[in-house]
Amino acid sequence: MDYMIGVDLGTTSTKVVLFDMKGQAQAYANNPYPLYQDTPDMAEEDPEEIFEAVIAGLTEVMRKGKVKPEELKGVSFSAAMHSLILMDKNDKPITRVITWADNRASQYAEQLKQNGIGAQLFANTGVPTHPMSPMVKLLWLKAEHADLFNQATHFIGIKDYILFRLFGEYVQDYSLANATGLFNIFNMDWDDQALTVTGVTRDQLPRLVDTEYQLKGMAPSYATVTGIDPQTPFILGASDGTLSNLGVNAIDPGVLAVTIGTSGAVRVVVDKPVVDPQGRLFTYYLDKDMWVVGGPVNNGGIVFRWVRDQLFAPEKITAEQMQVDSYEILTDIAAKIPAGADGLLFHPYLGGERAPIWDANARGSFFGLTRQHTRAHMVRAALEGIVFNLYMVMLMIEGIAGKPKAIQATGGFARSELWRQMLADIFEQEVNIPESFESSALGAAVLGMKSLGIIDDLSVVKDMVGVTNKHQPNPDNFEAYRELLPIWIRLSRELEGEYSSIAEYQRKHPNPHAKIAEED
Repeated sequence: MDYMIGVDLGTTSTKVVLFDMKGQAQAYANNPYPLYQDTPDMAEEDPEEIFEAVIAGLTEVMRKGKVKPEELKGVSFSAAMHSLILMDKNDKPITRVITWADNRASQYAEQLKQNGIGAQLFANTGVPTHPMSPMVKLLWLKAEHADLFNQATHFIGIKDYILFRLFGEYVQDYSLANATGLFNIFNMDWDDQALTVTGVTRDQLPRLVDTEYQLKGMAPSYATVTGIDPQTPFILGASDGTLSNLGVNAIDPGVLAVTIGTSGAVRVVVDKPVVDPQGRLFTYYLDKDMWVVGGPVNNGGIVFRWVRDQLFAPEKITAEQMQVDSYEILTDIAAKIPAGADGLLFHPYLGGERAPIWDANARGSFFGLTRQHTRAHMVRAALEGIVFNLYMVMLMIEGIAGKPKAIQATGGFARSELWRQMLADIFEQEVNIPESFESSALGAAVLGMKSLGIIDDLSVVKDMVGVTNKHQPNPDNFEAYRELLPIWIRLSRELEGEYSSIAEYQRKHPNPHAKIAEED
């Protein structure tokens, strides 16, 4: 039997999936690693820990699948966007991986917005001005860590680091380059203005290649460890967000992909780069004639975890003792509350926010609380607030790509019937839940198959992706959501003017128990 491996380099773990040529998973490995948050706004990873997770994952699926080296046709990659690593003259990292979630460059993003340069760069790169962007991170490093910036000979991302360790050269696919804020989406090269603004040269960046580009000749030591023939093609692949669209079969015009995992996103595929004139949506390359337009949100399932840990700690302990899913207990509680949570609204900005408001200082809030509201109302409002936020992103996409025709929804939330139905009711659209396993890894594998000539067209993914659940909008819930959504949106705009004030206060007076609460 022939196989493909899809590798998904995620924020907190690397997932490696062995697929047959029909897209069915035959073996799976998930190796976690910590996200280091030593100081406020920091979010870093150790590149060596990620590399070890990749090697361990490849070794594990080859062993589990009992794959002979000649049966493996290729390995293809997906990776989280916006990562940055500084490398020295000896090709050693002099920083950890600075991830998309790191907000230490907030001040420099704000400066770019104020002086108008951010808008100019966005028009050419399709990357919103935000501290997530490696371009903005470079400004921060240059200003506040000049010793590191000046010592660096290369500025790369985590996938580039993995491939350098395996193949000894710095290459970066168009899709992840596109997410750096340094790449011009119209001439498919590093952007001259972005390079001038950051003070980075082309020689300090990886060589640009297409997403179907292949590398061969893996270092013999790693070939021996993993059991993979060193001449097996490694396909560069693309970013996790774009490949998730492919992996859930959301590549036809008007088909919306909605993902809620720890964070979330709403995305649609178009046939050419289209830039949001208001700078709110990203435009990222997937493959020839395929561009993904959408918006990422920081606050998805991580908000639900906060609700569980901080508001429902006794239920969490009980669930652990009974060995049942604590989240299922919470959704059962929320399901007893009517749509709209009796007028309780929640803005889910617990970790700043990217789309739709692009404000790293944003903070969460409950609005409309009365003595009649209970913890059950609060969990219902929190779940609805997450979906309201995604709905706002959808409205922005609709403005430049048209009204969606269907929704393919994935992520950890898809296990909850309540949340699935909530998505259908708020969006007033049929929601389909694909049965595809690890959508970004599957997307990577399918893109790899096309690179190798095993398939002619990416549309064959529709034969690999079934549907586990379909949800139709419930008209009984429309009235509540139609009334509350305008209030929710107006309120979010009213609060925007105070986010920076409260964020500054919190930085001046940090919570001494914050790290304890996070660890708990």
